[in-house]
Amino acid sequence: MVFGLDGWRRRRALERVVIPDDLWAATLREYSFTRGLTTEQQARLRERVALFIDEKSFSGAHGLELTDAMILAIAVQACMLALELDAEVYRGWVGIIVYPSAFLPRHTWVDEAGVVHHDDRSMMGEARYDGPVILSWDDVANAGAEDGANVVIHEFAHKLDMLNGTANGYPLLHKGMSRQRWSDVFGTAYQDFSRCVDRGVYTRIDPYAAESPGEFFAVLSEVFFETPDVLVLEYPDVYEQMCQFYRQDPATRLSPREEAGA
Repeated sequence: MVFGLDGWRRRRALERVVIPDDLWAATLREYSFTRGLTTEQQARLRERVALFIDEKSFSGAHGLELTDAMILAIAVQACMLALELDAEVYRGWVGIIVYPSAFLPRHTWVDEAGVVHHDDRSMMGEARYDGPVILSWDDVANAGAEDGANVVIHEFAHKLDMLNGTANGYPLLHKGMSRQRWSDVFGTAYQDFSRCVDRGVYTRIDPYAAESPGEFFAVLSEVFFETPDVLVLEYPDVYEQMCQFYRQDPATRLSPREEAGA
């Protein structure tokens, strides 16, 4: 990498990773959810990103060669979720594997009858408990479309969810947040959304969110950061809970820019 690694003179990881100003600015311009950040927030995000790059092992699969710009794009999106969270939330695993396009995980499992099953569905991303995050670069590269679809946010939301054991839509909540309130709000919204999907009702939220409570949380995290106005309109109580969880308010942060026509 050309992030200015200079480990022999520096003691801390933050000092080992130097992100060029022009590359940093170009990356931030790609994503709507980084706009409206204060100068202090941008500085903190940059620090989080540098630490993240230093801590994680990025590798390309199927011949994909990762550039600094690609690594930075992934790191910025992942760290936006954790901007206001504990700095340790992504500890305990190191691998980030990037495929050129959708990949086949080839999962195998045995059912209660002893029958072996193989899952050969192609995937855009996957997050494994205590394991790597796997991403399709084609889908990462399209993340700036502001359409509420973002594979990096999706998979790293799963990682945050997994801090409570499994990706079940009930992550570890902060002190002062009500577990009962979270359960009631998300449970009601998930049931409503699932009914809409079953009836074929059009929604600006990806129907994949109806797959499970865990997928509901991950998909709504994509919407929360990319198109927060949609979540405010469809499920305002969920939006309020996610504001408390992520300690961010994207709808308010983005509104001045939108009103100015930027």
